[in-house]
Amino acid sequence: IFLTTRNPKAIIFLSSLQQINTFAIYCIMRDFGSERRKGFKKGIDVDASRRGRNETTVMIRKDKKNDSLAKRRNMSMPVAEGAPTVDATLASNISGKSSGIKQPKKVFTAKDIPFLYAKLRNSEKCVDSLLEALQGFRRLLSLAENPPVKDVIDCGALPIFVQLLQYPDDRMKFEAAWALTNVASSDLTPVVVEIGAVPSLVQLLLSSNADVREQSAWCLGNIAGDSPALRDEVLHTGSLAPLLQNILQPSTKSLLGNCVWTLSNFCRGKPHVDLNHIKPAIPVLAKLLNGNKEDGGVLVDVCWALSYLSDGSEDRIQAVIDAGVIPDLITMLESKDVRKITPALRTLGNCVSGNDIQTQAVIDGGVLRALVGLLEDEKKNIRKESCWLISNIAAGTHNQIDTLVRSTHVMKKVIAACSASEWEVRKEAAWVCSNIATGGTDNHAEIMVNLGGITALCAMLESSDTKILLVVLEAIEKILSIGEKNGRGFPSLIDENGGVEKIEKLQEHENDDIYNKCVKIIETYFNGEEVDDENIAPTVQNNEFKFGVTQVKNLDADMSAVAEPSAPQQYNFSF
Repeated sequence: IFLTTRNPKAIIFLSSLQQINTFAIYCIMRDFGSERRKGFKKGIDVDASRRGRNETTVMIRKDKKNDSLAKRRNMSMPVAEGAPTVDATLASNISGKSSGIKQPKKVFTAKDIPFLYAKLRNSEKCVDSLLEALQGFRRLLSLAENPPVKDVIDCGALPIFVQLLQYPDDRMKFEAAWALTNVASSDLTPVVVEIGAVPSLVQLLLSSNADVREQSAWCLGNIAGDSPALRDEVLHTGSLAPLLQNILQPSTKSLLGNCVWTLSNFCRGKPHVDLNHIKPAIPVLAKLLNGNKEDGGVLVDVCWALSYLSDGSEDRIQAVIDAGVIPDLITMLESKDVRKITPALRTLGNCVSGNDIQTQAVIDGGVLRALVGLLEDEKKNIRKESCWLISNIAAGTHNQIDTLVRSTHVMKKVIAACSASEWEVRKEAAWVCSNIATGGTDNHAEIMVNLGGITALCAMLESSDTKILLVVLEAIEKILSIGEKNGRGFPSLIDENGGVEKIEKLQEHENDDIYNKCVKIIETYFNGEEVDDENIAPTVQNNEFKFGVTQVKNLDADMSAVAEPSAPQQYNFSF
């Protein structure tokens, strides 16, 4: 095993045990040096550097995550002493008159479920008694901590809730929808679908009562937010058209807010929702974005919906761009509300990851100007996503890269981020510099260098991220190639920023691609010469081979004198 790994320390240790022939050690060590370390180079003469570069393919990356809540619970609110109870107030609002029902003083627990279920089943002819039982279940399901959802399901009450969705009394429909909403907010959402609640909930989106419509929309939003499969089932039941009707003609701000949130859940999830099924919602979202400047909650959900829809293929991106939302999204970036900025930035980042025409639409909207402030935002994720967006512009056409590199304020902040920000931000900033160097013209690379690009790239050579190291090395190689062709002193700049020393050190990296790239750069641009390891090359004394390592003077001595081997190192073999 020791010989297979070609570990010099291991071989020397074995030699001290006289278990292998000294000459055999030399042969192995010589092979070890010639196989990998034969490429060890050191920079000597900058003036004698030579040109050599492999063309690289610009990579366009997209970093996605869903940050908005997929489910919401409708919880009973505490009431002040002497004030009307929540239940009585809701019942009055729904029926248009006082119900005469007062919230029971008793606080229900899971132990009361059999009593409530019996009352629910045996009160068909007494509306008030039936409503009280339903409200009791709803309160149990609205508990702030550990609501007994499974116990309520197991008792068999849910099918009755579904039946009550079609009850003539709007109060009953409302309470049943509320109870089902809170079941759907748990991890047992599929049960609500299995008992057949979705068709009735969709019908209630057209109810004459706004509160019933709102609660039904809320429940459907929780179901759609559970999984792509349930989302698609809700959409296939014909829910989109009545939901959009409520959004376009909302009776209350609360109804609008819940319906827009539900619509955002219709758009989210992977696999992506079928664009043909959700496409009618896009112009509605665009109208909301343009016409609801004061309603922050609605705008947040609209932006998240657009971010979900623009995540994916070019036809999805184009559908969002065609809706005319780019100017309004860029305006969102200039708000001071991080809740709006995050999804708006995500949507614009998705759009610039499309084709060149789609990228240009975002540039023409003035996105670079809006990003200047975000590159210094206190939120790490805002700075990270800003750099990610810019990296996709840097992967565009020469004209697009030209627009970017001439946005001096943006470039200076990106370059500064390579050495001064958190790792996640530095990584995205490094992609910007690399894409400009490898995909732009010689002039673009030189502009970046003049703004401090070499300093930034050399700082990234200390990264432990294999992919980023390769990206940075590609950029440095291209810059050196340009410098050699145009007579620029880029090798000296790299040396002054510690780049040569770092590249030499990276020749010891476990990744062969990094090792080979470093060898090529040193050989080509720094007149590299092979370096014999004095600790490996043997000498001959008294007809014996000796190595440039601490020698064991007396192999017959007490082996207790041999130091214990150091703890084995752990290597990261992931690529």
